[in-house]
Amino acid sequence: MSNSDDQGAIAEFREEIEPTIFGAGAAVTLVFVAAFVLNPADSYEFVEGIQFWILEYFNWYFLIVMLAFVLFLAFLIFGPWGKLRLGDEDPEYSYLSYFAMMYSAGLAAGIVFWGPAEALTHYGSVPPLYDVPDKSAAAMPVAVQYAIFHWSLTQWSCFTVMGLAIGYFVYNYDAPLRVSAVLTPILGADNVDGPIGKAVDILAVFATLGGVATSLGFVGSQFITGLSFQWGIELGDVGTILVITGMTVVFTTSLVLGVNKGIRWLSNFNMVLFFLVMVATLVFGPTFRILELGSQAFGRFVTDFFRMSLFTEAAQPPTYDKWVNKWTVFYWLWPLAWSPFAGLFIARISRGRSVREVAFAGIGATSMATVPWFIIVGGTAVTMQNTGVAQILGPIAQYDESVAGFVLFNAVPVIGPLLLAAFLILVTTFFVTSADSSTLAVSMITTGGKEHPSSINRIFWAVLQGTVASILMVVGGVDALQSASIITGAPFAVVCLLAMLGLVKTFQEESGGILLQDRTKLIGAPTVREESTDGANVAGQDDD
Repeated sequence: MSNSDDQGAIAEFREEIEPTIFGAGAAVTLVFVAAFVLNPADSYEFVEGIQFWILEYFNWYFLIVMLAFVLFLAFLIFGPWGKLRLGDEDPEYSYLSYFAMMYSAGLAAGIVFWGPAEALTHYGSVPPLYDVPDKSAAAMPVAVQYAIFHWSLTQWSCFTVMGLAIGYFVYNYDAPLRVSAVLTPILGADNVDGPIGKAVDILAVFATLGGVATSLGFVGSQFITGLSFQWGIELGDVGTILVITGMTVVFTTSLVLGVNKGIRWLSNFNMVLFFLVMVATLVFGPTFRILELGSQAFGRFVTDFFRMSLFTEAAQPPTYDKWVNKWTVFYWLWPLAWSPFAGLFIARISRGRSVREVAFAGIGATSMATVPWFIIVGGTAVTMQNTGVAQILGPIAQYDESVAGFVLFNAVPVIGPLLLAAFLILVTTFFVTSADSSTLAVSMITTGGKEHPSSINRIFWAVLQGTVASILMVVGGVDALQSASIITGAPFAVVCLLAMLGLVKTFQEESGGILLQDRTKLIGAPTVREESTDGANVAGQDDD
């Protein structure tokens, strides 16, 4: 590239950035990372204290609000508001490509990572909602049921609500393509660019970096722990940084190619490989036992959905370390930390689609892909452990959940090593697409809503994401990343709620009320009627 081209790219970068959001978002993130570098022990203690306070006193709120998102989206799928559209243009992508990008941009890397491990963990230690002996045959359907619950409808609901709100107000009300667009019903589209909107966008930048760094830490730890378990290779801190750096280079390359050449192509590849791994595991694993176990587990998930959704473990004192806080509440806060970038990316690719299409893709189609994965992969792990075909809980206790996939797929007859290789590729490529979409979202936020930010802008945020993950992995490990995810996700439980209420208000104004007619007064004094022209008495007056 010539010097003039370089200068042109730099000039484009300078011209496009929104200085307040870009500078403050980067500064907050760098201060956070610098604190861990300079004083990791005290910094982790401080972050952990905030995390404990959030979990101890507000777990009920996160459970209620996430359930509310699911119910709201279900109403949009089946109710009259579903026919509304995000803009007047035709959809840009086919529905399958659209779904593949949405799925890959979400927590698909986490789904693949926890597929072999979560059900097995609940089998070894049954959730306290159920009085079932650990490691028993009775614990098997409970274990798979809870894995389905944690990764299907509810996790995806906050992404979808945020994506719908941003997309609807951007394409129908000309709000800027930023997270703060959800405030349009409160502030007005012309005022979203004010101090409140910018504060939300700055928080979105920080939350996105924290949420994605958590996933990058999980994926990195899977490779690092797997190398140690499978081949006895110990990488140390330098190796950890190299692994995460390598992943950062891969997703940065895909990011620079753009949505059509990078994210869309990789997302379609992900879904094909995801399907092949799932089908191969079912065919070469204990097929009929998996189907039997999965049917019962799915039935329990359906019948006990509300019990699991609102289980606060109230019989225990209000402490941060309750089971529900370590599992369900963390699983809701993690996607809430992702909701700014995932919602913005969903909005970016949803122009022209109906509200019903987006809502169904967000919690319906994604669940239709996720539930079979946990039934097949999780059910295989639990069945092999229970029957003694593979001992997976032992290595998990010695290392961590990262080794579950290595033990499980190596134990699958005939094609075990091939499945393991495909599994590792899948974890990586799903994470790459998530990191792509998150970096694109941050770039859009920090340019004031530009759909195609410059390459320099994208590369800057990609490098910063990798730096955050590397440093936190070295100084605090995955625990530090989980704490950061909880802290950054908590405020967006409020922002997502405002987004949902804003959509309700807007949809009612455009389509009319659902339960009450427009002229019905919810509160206030009754309207005084004037006396009719025929001399009839006004209701409530006495006859003389």
